[in-house]
Amino acid sequence: MKDGETTEKKAPAKQHPTPMLDQLEDGPWPSFVTGLKRLRDANDKPFAPMANDLLGQLNHSYEERLGFWKGGTVSVFGYGGGIIPRFSEVADRFPESKEFHTLRVMPPPGFHYTTDILRKLCDIWEKHGSGLIAFHGQSGDIMFQGCTSEATQPAFDEFNKLGFDLGGAGPSLRTSMSCVGQARCEQSCYDEGRAHRSTINRFLDEMHRPALPYKFKFKFSGCGNDCVNAIQRSDFAVIGTWRDDIKINQDEVKKHVARVGRKYTIDTVVSMCPTRAISLNDDDTLEIDNKSCVRCMHCINVMTKALSPGDDKGASILIGGKRSLKTGDMLGIMVKPFIKLETDEDFEALEDFGETCIEFFADNALEHERIGETIDRIGLPAFLAAVGVEADPNMVNHPRTSSFVRTDDFDEEAAKWFERKAHEAGLTVASE
Repeated sequence: MKDGETTEKKAPAKQHPTPMLDQLEDGPWPSFVTGLKRLRDANDKPFAPMANDLLGQLNHSYEERLGFWKGGTVSVFGYGGGIIPRFSEVADRFPESKEFHTLRVMPPPGFHYTTDILRKLCDIWEKHGSGLIAFHGQSGDIMFQGCTSEATQPAFDEFNKLGFDLGGAGPSLRTSMSCVGQARCEQSCYDEGRAHRSTINRFLDEMHRPALPYKFKFKFSGCGNDCVNAIQRSDFAVIGTWRDDIKINQDEVKKHVARVGRKYTIDTVVSMCPTRAISLNDDDTLEIDNKSCVRCMHCINVMTKALSPGDDKGASILIGGKRSLKTGDMLGIMVKPFIKLETDEDFEALEDFGETCIEFFADNALEHERIGETIDRIGLPAFLAAVGVEADPNMVNHPRTSSFVRTDDFDEEAAKWFERKAHEAGLTVASE
């Protein structure tokens, strides 16, 4: 220290009154406002002034019922996406939060972290950002929220040294998401982590260089419980399933019935089956009509020790799930009822089909349109023809209820389908 210099700390800025936000802390649940105030009150941290002005601007937005953020362009060297720019339109009133960018960082498949890594991530963000982190966004990203344009590059450089990469933002492939899967779940039907990692590695350029009409998301769930909401929140959902019979341990069934009673078993398992495929015998054993089973997982979830997925495991592929945009919420459309995911060739075939769907989306979707809306606009038959998938009865969500249907070509088309299935069965038997 040179002569005459002092070490006086800068006095903390006057806190903005937040009467509108204070009301959000009155309820019985934890409030994000409390967390923001904790960041604001950390006077020994460099991000405290930013948190203070952020709270002030947020309260101002609540009072005016308007948002005061605008976008722009912010990136790091070598990347075209991964950062969500946020510039304040009321920077004159709240200068410390005039820039509040978000870095989207890809998490490990299945969200596997060590405590050491989590501490290092937090230290980096306290050093370069606001200290505000969301685990995780709807696409799975670690959302590091609140950073100046000047600090984005050094922050990313430190994340990158830990082995983390930026995720997707803008009209691009977005960060994928997978459930914890085989690491700790006995219901898992394929290797979700491998499918997730290999798919992202294959299409990394589509994530870092936005060039699509709009966003495209992959999500991987190991069973029908769909713990990452793939069916309703992703354009390409891979859902674990099986095609043989549910495995039944009758001894465990009897123990379950003895523990909870027949009435409770009937009420919570038998009666809850959506296709009425389950029956409880007089001797407290269980029977399942597997041809009627839709793999909803409810019975397995209730009687985990007694019931489990079959041995012939694989996955289904559903296309087009999304939240509201142009045509409202949509669930994924069943496109491939069953694929195996065991060998290198199986996973490569999954990636190839993903590439086919992305190319179709890039060539045919309108601007700001998701692939589900493209299919809704052009029709499912046109999509299936474009991606080389033959129509299958398993794609039908519900049979027609109107008797006024053309049946001229039904017998002919049905004969083609049965002939194709017989041919496939013959090939399977021959290979065995």
